[in-house]
Amino acid sequence: MAKPRRSSPPAPADLDQLIHERLRLGIVCTLAMHEALTFTELRDLLQTTDGNLSVQARRLEEAGYITCLKRFEGRKPKTTYKLTARGRAALDDYLEVLSEMLPHSSQHSKSAANARATLRTLSAET
Repeated sequence: MAKPRRSSPPAPADLDQLIHERLRLGIVCTLAMHEALTFTELRDLLQTTDGNLSVQARRLEEAGYITCLKRFEGRKPKTTYKLTARGRAALDDYLEVLSEMLPHSSQHSKSAANARATLRTLSAET
């Protein structure tokens, strides 16, 4: 279903504030590029602490943007995260608003077009 066109240019307030925080944006973007990642893989890729990743991932999970599967391998706990369809849609919307906020110079327009093309490619892969 097509989204209605905005009557005015987007403003920073139009950005999804849940995703806008640096680490949460990193989590969502990283999971968009992978089918699933363990807690350790995600932590290492994002170069963050266990506590910070845990808190921010929980917020995304509560919003329905990611899922968290906890299981044991032998006696060791293993947590795996996946991006949900809702999370993918939220990221798509976030990137679209962000690209619309860029100035309309030719350089920025090319960057925005490249970002949208990359996003479409990522969306098609999952």
